[in-house]
This record gives sequence, C-alpha cells and structure tokens, in this order.
Amino acid sequence: MRVLHTSDWHLGRTFHGQNLLADQEQVLGALADLAAEHAVDTVLISGDLYDRAVPSPETVQTATRILRRIRDAGIVIVAISGNHDSAPRLGAFADFLAAGGLHLRTSLDRVSDPVVLSDRAGPVAVYPLPYLEPDLARAAWDLPAPADHQRVLAAAMHRVRMDLAARPAGTRSVVLAHAFVVGAIAGGSERSIAVGGVESVTADVFDGVDYVALGHLHGAQVLNERVRYSGSPMAYSFSEAGHRKGAWLIDIAASGAVSGRRLDLPVIRRLASVRGRLADILCARTDLADCYVSVELTDPVRPLDAMRRLREVLPHALLVQWLPDERKPPAPADPLAIGHRQTDLDVLVEFVGSSRGSPPTSGERVLLDAAVAAHRMAEAAG
Repeated sequence: MRVLHTSDWHLGRTFHGQNLLADQEQVLGALADLAAEHAVDTVLISGDLYDRAVPSPETVQTATRILRRIRDAGIVIVAISGNHDSAPRLGAFADFLAAGGLHLRTSLDRVSDPVVLSDRAGPVAVYPLPYLEPDLARAAWDLPAPADHQRVLAAAMHRVRMDLAARPAGTRSVVLAHAFVVGAIAGGSERSIAVGGVESVTADVFDGVDYVALGHLHGAQVLNERVRYSGSPMAYSFSEAGHRKGAWLIDIAASGAVSGRRLDLPVIRRLASVRGRLADILCARTDLADCYVSVELTDPVRPLDAMRRLREVLPHALLVQWLPDERKPPAPADPLAIGHRQTDLDVLVEFVGSSRGSPPTSGERVLLDAAVAAHRMAEAAG
C-alpha cells in the first residue's frame, strides 16, 4: 500500500496581512501532481485542512479544486478535522462524499470505524482520529477527570485496537491523529491545543498499529519509522524559514513493515530575515526582492515611513521592527507620578524618549511646549 502523508494545509491563512491563497493552491496543486506521479493509493490529510472554523467561499472553492485534482487521479482521500477546523462544518455531507472517495472524519463516535482499503497483499484499515477536545471526549466516553489529551487519545486508541483485533489476521493498520507528541518540536506557527491541561501525549499511546500519520506540528519529523509528522506544505512563520516543506511517501509492505521517503514541495516565495540600519538594507539587500522579508531596524533613531521606503526595494517586506542595539529599556514608570507630579510637557518628553530611544532635542522641546500651550488655550476658549 502506498500512502502520501500530508497535513496542516491551513487553507485561507494570511501571513502578516499577506493573502496566501494563490500560493497555497500552487503548492498543493504540486502535491496533487506528486500523488499521481508516484501512483499512491491514498492521500492522508492529518488535520487543519482550513485555517479557521468558517473559511471564506474562495477558500472552500480552492480546497474543492485541489481535492478534485487528487480524486481525478483515482486516489482515495482520507482527512480528519484539526484544532483549526470546525468539525461539524467540515464533516457535513461526509457520507455522501465518502461514496466519491473523499473520507472526512470529524466525529469521535467513529474512531473505531476505519476506512478499509486493499491492495494485492490484502486489506489496510485506516483509522482517522479527528482532533479530540478533551472535555467533550471525556464526557462522551465517561472518562475520569481531569480531561487531558493523553487520556482521551488512549481511550480512542483502545477502541482502535479492539476493532483491529476483530479483523482478519494480517490486516495492516494506519492511524491519522492531530496531536502534540512528546519529543517532537514545534515550528512556531502552531496554535496551542492546551485547554485546561497538558497538551502533549506520549508516542507509546499509538502502539499496536503499523503507521501513524500525525498532524499539528508544522515541521516534518520522524519520531520513529512508524510515527511521523508530515509538517505543513508551506512555511507559516519566519521561524520556519529553514524548513524543507513536503510530504511523506510511505510504503506499507504485506508484513506491515514501513518505509518512507520525503517528497519536497515547491517554495513559491522564500522567507528571509534581515537586521541592520535602514540605509544599509536599502543599498545592500536587493537580493531579497523576491522574498517575504522580516526586517529589524537598528537605527539609533526610529526611521520615518520605514515600511514604505523598504517596499520600494523589497516589495514583499511584511514585518518591520525597530530594535536598535543601543536602546535601553525604559525605567519602570512610577504610577503615582503619572498625572500628579508630572506636567503635560514631562509626559510628552518621556513619550518621545521611550518611542525612539533618545530624548527630544531642545528645538523639539520648544515645539512640544508650544503644543501644550496651544491645547490649553483651546480648552480655555471653550
């Protein structure tokens, strides 16, 4: 059985205000082509198909086009809801979609009801475990308190193993799950799934199955040969700039032995971070013109209109922060002094100094004093 393991598409995500939908469609179109090129039997999507519970119509249309490309190649799709998805919305019409080869699993009451595939070596039971909210799962399954991810995933996997034990000998098994497994490393753009307890689970909770296709963490990782994260198909944080984004091509032999290799996905626009003075960046970093760029400015005085000036050279600059080397953190303000011992001019002088890292000049103090005087005259006039 040949499987393409992917996850965390986050369709509809924005990146520091930049709409990524066109980039996402291009990357995931390449994933559909890889699935067809390598003649996979099934594509697994381990949660977070969408970035938000209520995706826009354009986002849903994009997802439909990508999924149709995969299905047009005769490939079965199995997907679960993640913590970003709305399980009820994603699971709407699931039974009808399953008849067409798209299996969406979003409900905890079907965790032991596998999608059964087969090849010349026999059946493969694919158990899609959607993201499980601990409190909801504990109540539904009457588990002891407190609710946590370890307890509810252990309960789900107990149901999986019970079902698998009742199937014909030699049935191979795959589990999809959306979780934070101990020993894995977060990429930086994941939303925490901790709700009133520890969010991580141990890898041994998945013992007893041939392959575990994990989602939630955005960096590709191999916890062991049978337990892997595919990572997201695109970088969604500047901290992920060094990631190799792709998917796992997994072959499951008749014996249940697993072998896998990484298939890389195209990078539509690289991510880059640069630090320095504005004038130096404008002159020296034209090589980053095609990148999404995060900029840290070290000028001793905050540059005026920095983003506009940067985008003249770096049109895809998305984030600008002023973090001068010489800047000292302001001393903690005395809450009793504010509005009591400080004059209006003192407050303005302190604000200018803390905003740009240096006190106003004598000429600037004259302007600030004049502004305070004009404000007082306006108040007195009525």
